[in-house]
Amino acid sequence: MEPRLVGPGPYRATRLWNEIIELFRAGMPLRKHRCRFKSYERCFKASEAVDCLHELLGSNQNFGPEVTRDQTVKLLKKFLKNHVIEDIKGRWGKEDFEDDGHLYRFPPSSPLKSYPKKSSCGKEVIKFPDWNELKAGTSQEHIPVKSITMNYEMWYKRHSIAIGEVPACKLVFRRELTQTNIEEIWKSMTLLQKVLGLDSLDEVLDTKLVNSKHIVQNVYNVNKQGIVTLEDKSKELPHWILSAMKCLANWPSCSDLKQPTYSGFERDVFKTIVDYFGQMKEPLLTFHFFDIFVSVLGLLQKPSKAVEALQISCLLLPPEKRKRLQLLVRMMARISLNQDLPPLSESVRTRTLMVQAFSRCILSSKDEIDLDELLAAKLVSFLMDNYQEILSVPSALKSSIEDHVVHLQRVQIKYAGADSDAARPPPSFCHQISTDEFEYQRATGSQEPLAALLEEIVMNKEISVKDKKKKLKQFQKSYPEVYRVRFPTPETEAMLFPEKTKQKPPILMWALKRPFQPFHRTRSFRM
Repeated sequence: MEPRLVGPGPYRATRLWNEIIELFRAGMPLRKHRCRFKSYERCFKASEAVDCLHELLGSNQNFGPEVTRDQTVKLLKKFLKNHVIEDIKGRWGKEDFEDDGHLYRFPPSSPLKSYPKKSSCGKEVIKFPDWNELKAGTSQEHIPVKSITMNYEMWYKRHSIAIGEVPACKLVFRRELTQTNIEEIWKSMTLLQKVLGLDSLDEVLDTKLVNSKHIVQNVYNVNKQGIVTLEDKSKELPHWILSAMKCLANWPSCSDLKQPTYSGFERDVFKTIVDYFGQMKEPLLTFHFFDIFVSVLGLLQKPSKAVEALQISCLLLPPEKRKRLQLLVRMMARISLNQDLPPLSESVRTRTLMVQAFSRCILSSKDEIDLDELLAAKLVSFLMDNYQEILSVPSALKSSIEDHVVHLQRVQIKYAGADSDAARPPPSFCHQISTDEFEYQRATGSQEPLAALLEEIVMNKEISVKDKKKKLKQFQKSYPEVYRVRFPTPETEAMLFPEKTKQKPPILMWALKRPFQPFHRTRSFRM
């Protein structure tokens, strides 16, 4: 069985879990072993399982070579707890797996996790501010849908600008947008971003849990360094933690603390920071957004796409979580690159230590997800390498939303007789249709009313021949395919305007019966 890249989408952690189990069962060598004078068929040693699974994870593009042997042992502990493997006596359910010579085997069938049913109330219909807002107390469900039939007069007025005849128009002033309107625009346009290759972000999160105020605050309430500034100062990090983080991030120059001279001071400061973030009840990326950040990991093969996806996803965080994430990841990146800082561990490299120490406080699941440690380590590594871009405000999204808000506040011009004057219900969201139905609608949906409009122009006897030719010529220029169906050949077009045969006036008989006039000799003038 060949490993495959598990892309972004709902329940990616569950899909990865099932993928690894299938690969492990297919790739783990099974042989005969002896234990206490007894032979056991089709089993393996614990150390052999660690070797096999570690190699499998390292070569799998969903995880990569950053996976350590210790992380592999932790995953095998979870395999034993969830009955993916069992010891040779059939015991399982505890995480007492060790990297040693104990014998294990596969049960007849390793349980794969089923995909939970997504709640039908997860999606929230977001209303865009409209030009024609409804009156208070009016329900969208009881608004009659008025179909608009475009006759040739409306069509003529709509296209009259092309021939220099501008109809009467009026200015409609947009009702002033409130702060709530602007916040909802930010929320709706952010969630509609297709950064994960999905139609919208609501496929991997519950949109009701997204606070529109948080998005706006994360965009506009920032200092010169791009760090979020909080309105509620009680949610700030304690001063002593900030001082400790600055001390290690700016080592050896530290202005906030007078550094003691004893050996191991920097390790004590680091342990204080780890203990503080480790005692948090919820990770910085929050439990609600676990699925969306796990889905981003499916884009790491394309770093620019992954950076863009993380930029959008981090805007959804509560401002206090986003600020702590900015400060923590910046400190981690600076410590990893600081050559002047003494080693914080005797056995682990500084970068690996940063990932191991803070992965759980950055990303974890509220429910028990058996791969969350591996997924968190991979995401934190990518965050450390690209934190300046990821934790900044996406300029393209900001510009597009601000332009959209300006457009909504702009004066609108409505032409008399145009279809925009007709009463319309508020915009509604589409429902999914089949491919065949879509192709049929695309082929016939827009051509049928145009064909009816063309036929109305042809059959109208109230307009002059000159005006009719003028309208048909303009229609042919705008919709040549529809026109070609109605008039496939020049002959069919000519039949609409038959040429009138000019009758020659009859020769009068009296002109032929003039009386004979004799020849008269004229006088000649001779020189």
